[in-house]
Amino acid sequence: MTSFGITNGPAPARLTVGIVSAGRVGTAIGAALERAGHVVVACSAVSDASRHRARTRLPETEILPVAEVVARSELLILAVPDSELPSLIAGLASTGAVPGRAIVAHTSGANGIGILAPLTEQGVVPLAIHPAMTFTGHDEDTVRLASACFGITAADDIGYAIAQSLVLEIGGEPVRVREDMRPLYHAALAHGSNHLVTLVVDAVAALRVALEGQELLGQELIGDDPNGLAERVLQPLLSAALDNALRRGPAALTGPVARGDSEAVATHLRVLEEVDPRIAAGYRALSLRSAQRAGATSELLDILEDRR
Repeated sequence: MTSFGITNGPAPARLTVGIVSAGRVGTAIGAALERAGHVVVACSAVSDASRHRARTRLPETEILPVAEVVARSELLILAVPDSELPSLIAGLASTGAVPGRAIVAHTSGANGIGILAPLTEQGVVPLAIHPAMTFTGHDEDTVRLASACFGITAADDIGYAIAQSLVLEIGGEPVRVREDMRPLYHAALAHGSNHLVTLVVDAVAALRVALEGQELLGQELIGDDPNGLAERVLQPLLSAALDNALRRGPAALTGPVARGDSEAVATHLRVLEEVDPRIAAGYRALSLRSAQRAGATSELLDILEDRR
């Protein structure tokens, strides 16, 4: 294994990479690094699903116990859930398994390099490299990394140079996130991506009720499976709304709340309540936030705050 020398430059042409563990994120990043010329020599995988994922995405990579993965790695990627990261780091530090001057990067969005302190004290180069992307476990994950931004945090300029080079090599865009801002960075991403899924799924559920039994001759029936007629109705509208919001900001807001149409909003709340009170509650909460942004009238705010 070629030794990593900081003085010889921040990003050697090839690194031997180890991944703990072979989940959706770890295997996607591993495949992307291999495309960039690095060699994923080993990964850990416990479940049948992760072992299958490793064999499929990283067919030349050995599946080994964590200690052996660590021993072979110049770049060690810790791609475990946030809740498992502290115990993993503590275990690695207690055994002294990580080679000195190795690069250790975790993929957690909420954490910076502080969590790696037990290993940093042993001489490793600590990095936090978080892809701002959602992962499905399918082939599109690796493709999407090439258009994703990565939140990077490092201890010094050398660390930032390494993290930046790794991200650029796989086609992503590195974005520097200050250590104390990692929780806020993560909250913003979770708010936007996770709640978008809930919003869309609720909208699909309501639209299915509105369309069921009204199918035209030869048109597919409304069902519960994804990617059906209701989804096709919403897709161009939601895509346009997302594009407008990202390009135009608050000015992209349209619809009855933006117009201050209290009667329409009250009707929406009534019919959604009939479908599912939980969907109505979500509509009310988001409409209230939209009304606050739009500077809505007191009448509309009263409706949304349920003061009438």
